[in-house]
Amino acid sequence: MRRHLDPQDPAGPYLRSGQVAEQAGVNPQTLRYYERRGLIAEPRRSPGGHRAYPPETVTLLTVIKAAQRLGFTLEEVAELLDTGRRGHPTADLRERAQEKIAEVDARIADLTTIRSALSAVVSAGCDSLTHCTCPDCPLPYADLAEVGVTG
Repeated sequence: MRRHLDPQDPAGPYLRSGQVAEQAGVNPQTLRYYERRGLIAEPRRSPGGHRAYPPETVTLLTVIKAAQRLGFTLEEVAELLDTGRRGHPTADLRERAQEKIAEVDARIADLTTIRSALSAVVSAGCDSLTHCTCPDCPLPYADLAEVGVTG
């Protein structure tokens, strides 16, 4: 059973959905989605039936969004939050952060390769994926593309 809150409740202030969303920089749909996923607790209700969140919810949402910006998926964030809620320190965050560093390094290597290839295309003056007229086309499949178009 949900406990209804009185704005004058000595247990502390509460925030409505819009206030939490605005302060945390998310939209209200995100707030409800995180509730359904178990990332944030289901709030109590005000006497008028409005969702009543404790102010700490803003901090938790900020942490969730920061973890996402670091590359963690919502599932990974949920697991990390669950580990933290158990109240004993683990190496889980450190291990996962090291895995994310490896993923980032791999993406950087991929992006560096892509950048080099694009630079070669620009330098060579390529003008078409399938009918390039530059003398030393760096596009490896330009000949195959032409065969595929005509054949």
